[in-house]
Amino acid sequence: MTAQNVAPTASRGLVYRALDWIERVGNRLPDPALLFLLLMLAVWVASWLLSGMTFTEVDPRTGEAMSVTNLLSGSSITAFAAQMVRTFVMFPPLGVVLVAMLGLGVAEHTGFINAALRAILGVTPKMLLTPALIAVGILSHVAVDAGYVLVIPLGAVIFYAAGRHPLAGIAAAFAGVSGGFSATLFVPSSLDPLLSGLTQAAAQLTDPEVLVNPLNNYYFTTSSTLLIMLVGWFLTDKVIEPRLKATEVDGDLDSLPTMEDLSPNESAGLLWSVVAMVLSVLVLLLTALPEGSPWRSPDGQLAVSQAPLMQSIVTLIFVFFLIPGVVYGYVSGTVKTHRDVINGMSKAMSGMGYYIVMAFFCAQFIYAFGQSGLGALMAIKGANTLQALGMPTALTLVGMVLLTGMVNLLIGSASAKWALIGSIMVPMLMQLGISPDLTQAAYRVGDSSTNIITPLMPYFPLIVVFCQKYCKNSGIGTLLALMLPYSIALLVTWTAFLVGFWALGIPLGLGASHVYPVP
Repeated sequence: MTAQNVAPTASRGLVYRALDWIERVGNRLPDPALLFLLLMLAVWVASWLLSGMTFTEVDPRTGEAMSVTNLLSGSSITAFAAQMVRTFVMFPPLGVVLVAMLGLGVAEHTGFINAALRAILGVTPKMLLTPALIAVGILSHVAVDAGYVLVIPLGAVIFYAAGRHPLAGIAAAFAGVSGGFSATLFVPSSLDPLLSGLTQAAAQLTDPEVLVNPLNNYYFTTSSTLLIMLVGWFLTDKVIEPRLKATEVDGDLDSLPTMEDLSPNESAGLLWSVVAMVLSVLVLLLTALPEGSPWRSPDGQLAVSQAPLMQSIVTLIFVFFLIPGVVYGYVSGTVKTHRDVINGMSKAMSGMGYYIVMAFFCAQFIYAFGQSGLGALMAIKGANTLQALGMPTALTLVGMVLLTGMVNLLIGSASAKWALIGSIMVPMLMQLGISPDLTQAAYRVGDSSTNIITPLMPYFPLIVVFCQKYCKNSGIGTLLALMLPYSIALLVTWTAFLVGFWALGIPLGLGASHVYPVP
């Protein structure tokens, strides 16, 4: 019996009809890069249509009545053309993502990340296998998409080797890698500077002086790791795996991958690379802790956006992965000369081509949106509407999570979604006194919770293939049946966790606030 046959027929039919509709709608959407171009053209036309109208809303920045600038006027078009290159190269997320990826690319290319993940999973007691696998899935975010191609198939391998169902291993790993995509296990991921850059760009549509720390959600996302591990542990062991007892493992077992032990060279490389990373952290601490440290802000603080330490987060991510990556490569033998290190950086950059294209069009859209005044007008009108409804902040946060979760079913890219949603929601909620940091945290919850149930997610077909290696009749329905409980549980518990953070006044991260303007 396959996983598809476990659920009642009527329920399966309803799920498949819903998925068919989502797939049809999603397939009709243009590529995110073209979508930004079309949205920019729509902004131009809208600005032309509304430029002659008067509005009663008052701009809080100037105290004057809101107005819309005609972007199709001669002066606006020439200004747009003159600023196009600068708009692109100064786009906040672009530089931080590329710099972070240089270091991560070396660590991945030399094999440091692969060896570290295998070592962690290899020494884990069987009773802690599930939470450890979920934790490693969350940790893999530092290497962006490495978890999809490394941790998820390894999850099936170690579960099968431990006498457990391999699909349960895939489900647990997928829940950590993708369902917990916005969580961080002590180490910041490249998603942090990417989202914070977009958040800052959106917030500056209302307040040009707003600065968003790349670790503005760090406390929330780190503590969320424990929540995701507990939810995933319970569902895997008590719900998912018992349901899989009737699902036969009928793949070609002789060709299934095995989890190899670290070779002596790999073990030595991992040891010295960890030593190098620890020494790097110690050097940072010894230079940052003294009161007169140049890492501190002019008033002597470390955890504020004005401190050079906070402004160097992306640089530190680059260095703290470059150093152990290089050390691992030379000790293990995967790096022979400096050219191998450069090749690792080049390989990482070659994979960023699509992101750069999307960033170009996204930057132009955000520039046009800001210049037109439409964003500020929509924010004021939306805030006035929400204020008139009298919705409490907690309910507003829940609505933000649900909105993001629904959009996530149609648009796979996290940065593309946040560029679209954030440019409207961040300024709007600022008018309600909700900080950009809190709005971004709500987005991250909604985005992660539904990642694992959308076939439009780029890696979803790959996970189906992993399932088919163990159970030949696995398909999209199999994977959806596995992951739907995780998605619903994370959506409910993680949203409640966020509301609890806000209600108790627990800081979200470094330099972050719950309210705007900051007291």
